Amino acid sequence: MSEPIKRLYRSPKDRKIAGVCGGFAAYMGIDPVIPRLIWVIFALAAGIGLLAYVVCWLVIPQAPEGSGGVSA
Repeated sequence: MSEPIKRLYRSPKDRKIAGVCGGFAAYMGIDPVIPRLIWVIFALAAGIGLLAYVVCWLVIPQAPEGSGGVSA
């Protein structure tokens, strides 16, 4: 029997701006502070983090109600 497919969504609960980092954290099963720090480092390093965040904001769908950012 196969495992259900894990999907990436923007988190509606753990969000500071758009829920992108909260969604990544829920998907990977880690603390949301880690992806947030990575985004900030990349944003300050070359500005690429800001562009990547906006792209993720546009591409990753909002999580369905009650899923908490990840759907299995």
